[in-house]
Amino acid sequence: MVNVPKTCQTFCKKYGQHQPHKATQYRKGKDSLYAQWKRHYDRRQSGYGGQTKPIFQKKAKTTKKISLRLECVEPNYRSKRMLATKRCKHSELGGDKKRKSQVIQF
Repeated sequence: MVNVPKTCQTFCKKYGQHQPHKATQYRKGKDSLYAQWKRHYDRRQSGYGGQTKPIFQKKAKTTKKISLRLECVEPNYRSKRMLATKRCKHSELGGDKKRKSQVIQF
């Protein structure tokens, strides 16, 4: 389990020094129907003949690399950049911090 803080101090290219940045998890946008590969694929798939391209089935990885989208908090310097983290099965943004020697109280 990887726990990432919602804000972090990191270098801002626009500002030129370290600034607080807001972190969100990057998500891929919807694919365009008019991209070159999609037009080519749809043309090839149309009509008789079934599936024309191989469908990948030998998945090797069980984890994904998490990409963070960092946005500068400074109002005049809203620069955005991406930051890739290591592979993990579960990730959490702004979760509770683990404490060592935590005593259970009743």
